[in-house]
Amino acid sequence: MTSNSAEEWRKSTLKRGRLRDDVLFETTSHIPQEVAYTTEDLTAAGWDERERLGFPGEYPYTRGVQPTMYRGRLWTMRQYAGYASAEESNARYRYLLDRGQTGLSVAFDLPTQMGYDPDHPMAEGEVGKVGVSIASIEDMQELFASIPLDKVTTSMTINSTAAILLALYIAVAKQQGVDPRVLNGTVQNDILKEYIARGTYIYPPRPSLRLITDLFAYCAEAVPRWNTISISGYHMREAGATAVQELAFTLANGIEYVNAALRVGQTIDDFAPRLAFFFDAHNNLLEEVAKFRAARRMWAKIMRERFGAQDPRSLMLRFHTQTAGVTLQAQQIDNNVVRVTVQALAAVLGGTQSLHTNAKDEALALPTSENAQLALRTQQVLAFESGVADVVDPLAGSYYVEALTDEIERRAWEYIERIDQRGGALQAVESGYIQAEITEAAYEYQCQVERGQRVIVGTNRFQSTEAEPTPDILTVDPSVRQRQCQRLRALRSRRDKARCQNVLERLQAAAANERENLLPLIVQAVEAYCTLGEISDAFRAVWGEARDFGRI
Repeated sequence: MTSNSAEEWRKSTLKRGRLRDDVLFETTSHIPQEVAYTTEDLTAAGWDERERLGFPGEYPYTRGVQPTMYRGRLWTMRQYAGYASAEESNARYRYLLDRGQTGLSVAFDLPTQMGYDPDHPMAEGEVGKVGVSIASIEDMQELFASIPLDKVTTSMTINSTAAILLALYIAVAKQQGVDPRVLNGTVQNDILKEYIARGTYIYPPRPSLRLITDLFAYCAEAVPRWNTISISGYHMREAGATAVQELAFTLANGIEYVNAALRVGQTIDDFAPRLAFFFDAHNNLLEEVAKFRAARRMWAKIMRERFGAQDPRSLMLRFHTQTAGVTLQAQQIDNNVVRVTVQALAAVLGGTQSLHTNAKDEALALPTSENAQLALRTQQVLAFESGVADVVDPLAGSYYVEALTDEIERRAWEYIERIDQRGGALQAVESGYIQAEITEAAYEYQCQVERGQRVIVGTNRFQSTEAEPTPDILTVDPSVRQRQCQRLRALRSRRDKARCQNVLERLQAAAANERENLLPLIVQAVEAYCTLGEISDAFRAVWGEARDFGRI
């Protein structure tokens, strides 16, 4: 028998089929999944190919921001790395570059993220542990020794102290003889998601937003090729957000940053082309692909219809992807290679501009060099052996992928409308609304895992009965703090103390004057060998420190 419609098929042939009942047939965003999808799932909703898809490189950019995508240029393979001292991290960067990495991505330790020098009491036990310790221009010089900054693109995962780290990068480039106008890279610089999901904020939200918009304005003139923010859904997803929440909250934060820039007199098409995004790639492959496609379409609409952007580059959502650290398991860690491969495939099929693949041992510690290489090789196999990079948006027109893209978009718009009703993302953060939504989603997901409704291979099903061998893991020498403190004492003893004090006093005065852009003074401060902690303290003296925002 051959059915003449999907409805007829469901009433006849499908009823004779078997359906498993041991797992949930829904995405991580609780979107129910039909057994199969047909053209009727699209046409019933009035789906129009030209409106919803268009062509690659054209509005609404569902199919990609470039007409040829990876046929013209592969995504940047940007492995996130950094630990201990600048010297040790520099060795890891050169190791990865020698093995085919095409961009740098810098991980900073917690004291650097929080604006403390290594000799501050709050830094004890944390120096160099989860990233590299950077306190001064001397550390930054060593971090990029023998790496020409006009030849690489660099991403820096830093938020509260983003302006200081970018100033250090600019200062080192100038010492290398590189014009800052040719520097290419990204600074994360996304403070709202820190209040929501990570917690490495220093100052209250409003002066923190000032630092962000000052950086926008400064780079538009002085570092025009630099991506001035990476609006990050990744950390919210790692905290338990669903795919829909990750998308909605990220774009809502993006709207808040655009509004903040417009309020201080910046012009949309002057800064919008340098906005970038950062997403998680989770395990549900097709949900992730649909999320990335919906993100491009939604941002294009936001920029054109809400903000009136005219430059096509302002409408393009360009994004970096990192595979989902939260999915890595300590049990049967070799399974993590498979998880990372699926997640990386989702990012590529979804049209990412750059990608970091986690190493299999990151559930236990920072990755060893061998496991970091394997993670990089995963990207290279996808790029050169799998064929998935040969055609733009190869899943376009799939009944399921298009229906899922539309449904994710619909649900994300509902969240954005609720956030707008609360006065925007900043007020939604200050009231704890976004944090509460993520908390509830994380709890529900964990309950599903514990009930066995979501299977985690090797953890809640298919466990090993044999004892697993203990893998070699990377350990950070605890003497790194002592060495960093010695470097700081030596720097402070030989620098021009009067010059340093003068620029710090001017910086503190400027912090109290909202009309003055702080970036030129921050650059002067780092060139005078002021430390990251001293500059951060100058701002603390004026702005104070933030308190808890009901974050996760």
